Amino acid sequence: MDSKELREAIRNGEFTGTTSGAAGHKVQANLVILPKVYAFDFLLYAMRNKKAVPVIEVIEDGQTKSRFADGSDIRTDVPKYNIYEDGVLRETTDDIRGYWRDDFVTFLIGCSFTFEQAILDEGLSIRHIDERRNVAMYKTNIATDPAGVFGGELVVSMRPFDESEVETVTRVTEQFPEMHGGPVHYGSPHEIGIRDIAD
Repeated sequence: MDSKELREAIRNGEFTGTTSGAAGHKVQANLVILPKVYAFDFLLYAMRNKKAVPVIEVIEDGQTKSRFADGSDIRTDVPKYNIYEDGVLRETTDDIRGYWRDDFVTFLIGCSFTFEQAILDEGLSIRHIDERRNVAMYKTNIATDPAGVFGGELVVSMRPFDESEVETVTRVTEQFPEMHGGPVHYGSPHEIGIRDIAD
C-alpha cells in the first residue's frame, strides 16, 4: 500500500492492525511524544543509546506534521497510541487529538518493521507477518545508558529464524542502522535475561 494511502486508512479507522508487512519498502517509525520540559533529557538518552533509540526526526513543540510525510498528522496516523502517566499505561487509543498540548515534542524513532521487506526479499519468511500478529517484544537484562529522567533495560523485538538463516538476516538488517540495525543477540534468549514486556 502507498504510504499516504496507509496513513489515510489509519486516520479513517479502516486500518487498525499492526503495520508490519503493510508498508513494503517504506520507512516506518515508532513515536514518542512528551512535554518539552523532558525533550532534552530524551534527546540525550537517545544520543547515548543510538541502537535502541535511533532518532530519525524531532518535530518541534506544538507541531503535528512530519517533514518526511506529506499531509501527515502524528495525532491520528498511528493505529494505536499508548498513553502513559507517571510511567503507568493509562489508555490505548486510536486518536490523541483530545490529549494534544502545544508543549508536546514528538520524536520519530526508527522502527525494525522497515527492514522486514528486505528480509522477505531474500526469500525468508517472518513468522509474525505470516500469522498476522505484532512482533514479539521482550525486556532484557541489558542496561541502557541513563540520561536525566530516562533509563532502564533494553527492550528487543524477536523474530525466530533457523540457524542457517542468521547470517543472511544479520547481513540484511545491518544495512539499516537507523532502524535498530543488526541483531543485539541470537542464540539462547536466557543469555540476555529475556522476559515478557508485560512483566
